[in-house]
Amino acid sequence: MTVNITSIKTSSNGIWQGDNPLDYAFPLLIVQTVLVLVVSRSLALLFKPLRQPKVIAEIVGGILLGPSALGRNTNYLHRIFPSWSTPTLESVASIGLLFFLFLVGLELDLNSIRRSGKKAFSIAAFGISVPFICGIGVAIVLRKTVDGSDKVGFGQFLVFMGVALSITAFPVLARILAELKLLTTRVGETAMAAAAFNDLAAWILLALAIALAGSGADGGKSKSPLVSIWVLLSGVAFVAFMMLVIGPVMKRVAQRCSAENEAVNEVYICITLAGVMVSGFITDFIGIHSIFGAFVFGLTIPKTGNFAERLIERIEDFVLGLLLPLYFASSGLKTDVTKISGGKAWGLLALVISTACAGKILGTFVVALMCRIPVRESITLGVLMNTKGLVELIVLNIGKEKKVLNDEIFAILVLMALFTTFITTPLVMAIYKPARGIADKTIRKLGDMSTHSSKDKNVVETLRVLACIHGPTNIPAIINLIESTRGTKNSLLKVFIMHLVELTERSSSIIMVQRARKNGFPFFNRFNRDEWYNRLAGAFQAYSQLGRVMVRSTTEISSLSTMHEDVCHVAEEKRVTMIILPFHKNWRMEVDEENNNESHEVIENAGHEWRGVNQRVLKNAPCSVGVLVDRGYGHGSKNLGSEGTVTQRICIVFFGGPDDREALELGKKMAEHPAVEVTVVRFVEQDAESGNNFVLRQSPGKSADDSYSFAITKMNRQKELELDENAMEVFRSKCGEKVKYIEKGSGNVVEEVVALGESVDYDLIIVGKGRFPSTMVAELAERPAEHAELGPIGDILTSSTTGHKMVSSVLIIQQHDVAITEDAPMYKVKVHDENVAEVSSGRHEITVANAV
Repeated sequence: MTVNITSIKTSSNGIWQGDNPLDYAFPLLIVQTVLVLVVSRSLALLFKPLRQPKVIAEIVGGILLGPSALGRNTNYLHRIFPSWSTPTLESVASIGLLFFLFLVGLELDLNSIRRSGKKAFSIAAFGISVPFICGIGVAIVLRKTVDGSDKVGFGQFLVFMGVALSITAFPVLARILAELKLLTTRVGETAMAAAAFNDLAAWILLALAIALAGSGADGGKSKSPLVSIWVLLSGVAFVAFMMLVIGPVMKRVAQRCSAENEAVNEVYICITLAGVMVSGFITDFIGIHSIFGAFVFGLTIPKTGNFAERLIERIEDFVLGLLLPLYFASSGLKTDVTKISGGKAWGLLALVISTACAGKILGTFVVALMCRIPVRESITLGVLMNTKGLVELIVLNIGKEKKVLNDEIFAILVLMALFTTFITTPLVMAIYKPARGIADKTIRKLGDMSTHSSKDKNVVETLRVLACIHGPTNIPAIINLIESTRGTKNSLLKVFIMHLVELTERSSSIIMVQRARKNGFPFFNRFNRDEWYNRLAGAFQAYSQLGRVMVRSTTEISSLSTMHEDVCHVAEEKRVTMIILPFHKNWRMEVDEENNNESHEVIENAGHEWRGVNQRVLKNAPCSVGVLVDRGYGHGSKNLGSEGTVTQRICIVFFGGPDDREALELGKKMAEHPAVEVTVVRFVEQDAESGNNFVLRQSPGKSADDSYSFAITKMNRQKELELDENAMEVFRSKCGEKVKYIEKGSGNVVEEVVALGESVDYDLIIVGKGRFPSTMVAELAERPAEHAELGPIGDILTSSTTGHKMVSSVLIIQQHDVAITEDAPMYKVKVHDENVAEVSSGRHEITVANAV
């Protein structure tokens, strides 16, 4: 059915009046958008295990929706993507593209590009020029081989082919580097800077190519060379005007919207968004594509301050999530892979791919070696710079729009872009794996540190701690905890503060990376960034001046599913003895001024995904781990000690086992601090009746999220009891009268523990996770768990389901123990005395009999 496009209406009157909504522009656009989103998101899920950027899924989705796959069914193509709907679809997609290029301009910080130095510039220059020259050679071959390609002007065809083969997609590369954990490595920094240079050069070359593009391949008159010169001169004048006139104006606007003013006036946001459209119109008016204007306008926006963040917040989700996939769909509708048929066409595809890869990788590799970069890193840089993806697709679409590229060449180049981007991740993973070995002299648990220091009294022991934070609410508790471990003159404390930031597909994530790398410190929440930095830096600066504490800060920006890898890697690299993790829930008191200044408790929940990060760190950590549950530790009124010093009151709950012994070791260090009062509450088993004997048996059907997990490795219970006694004796002999010591019987353990949590006597309660439990802890194996990763005692002190109001903060300790290699949920099996040995002979059982 042929439809006159001038007769197309926007909306229908509905099916009850006999109208088919798919024959009208707007309802059809809704159907097309939903279909594109479903296909692209489904493919993104499929490609996620392969660590591919989302752009791969979107390009493949566009091709599948087009004539290469689903479009081979003519009924589908004429009904869902009829030719009369193409202008509407492309217009909406072009708005998305316009704002995407504005975001790319916002991401590119010209100042950081200048700072990156000659090395990155040299790599970018060679990385462009070598494949560009190769592209000219390929262009000559294609003109002689592909039918119809010689109808286009020789110069413009050469430039388009050169740009197509030499481009590096900066936004796609940034996300690949983030996925591979290379953003903050030397290779990642060099690749990002070189790609930024490359991006600028590519847009300049593209503007040149568009200016040279004549009337196309339809036999139109070739235009005068003077026209191209006028287009280029107008483009240069536009860039100069934007940088010299609009740049200072946008700087003034950004200052008015600074963090001090807190709110950003909506007028400035609207004017800026209109500026994107006007800039696009001007460059289109000149004769250069409208996206060039949007990109240059993005460069004029200052990257520091509140304004750029608010702009990104307003537009990136809508543009990247909804409009940009439409651009890929419209590209896919132009891509017909079936045009590549026969040995000659597939041979040309192989030629284009091999030339593109060889030119980019070899060009970058050679100049990187000349810059004295190691061989393995040089090859990795070459592979990374070969990333094409989205920006390449934009170039190809403009080439097809200007009729410089015919259907066959367009399809070949789209597949080339797809292939070169797809192979980036697996090749980098195969070539470049940063060394992640743990040094021999690393002390992986606090118990080992005590052993080492007791052998040589003159050695100054260094406790290395990696403290992770999510946001400003974690800081007071972390400062207080670290301060309490600052011990005697014979001990040195080295603290690594790691700010954990979730990496998303959002442009703001990449800007965050650039800022974190620029100043070595994370960029924090929107309004209180400077205040937070000063609080944290100032709090530790005093310690550093004492010479007993060294503090280093770092930022880790990663997807939550793999963030534990970064935490464990830094723990290995820095040879830390303990990792401190913030619990995903945070309790704090707020004063209600409207209600007689009454205080009430507020729970902040970072989310289940952050809980998963903690669980994976606990499972894979190369050292001991502490999970800090904060209930105002470091806030509020302080208690004065006997000599007028500010005192922290610490309680260590001891049942027995490796985790509890590690908690005791931490208490030993805290007891050395003059302003810390330590109390040890030891639960001692009473003589039990023979009928209470039982074993714990592995329960494969239970979920580790909802049930406590215990070590399934066989351990000698008698030896464990001896180790517990020995640890307690050493603790008491070393700490003496400085520590209060309380013994409790094995009555109702839950009530006793809850009483400690409800008591206002302690600021912090330290407990072991209890993976190899005492009989009293094992009795709780089948208790419903709210936070199973904290162990039975830690969960009781943290749980909101007990009906009690806990006031003390809690630190749950898991000792690094090579013997405990695996744990699993278990259930209790009661046995008679004479059957205990027989029943507990299995590997996946723990004997917890009271009498044998």
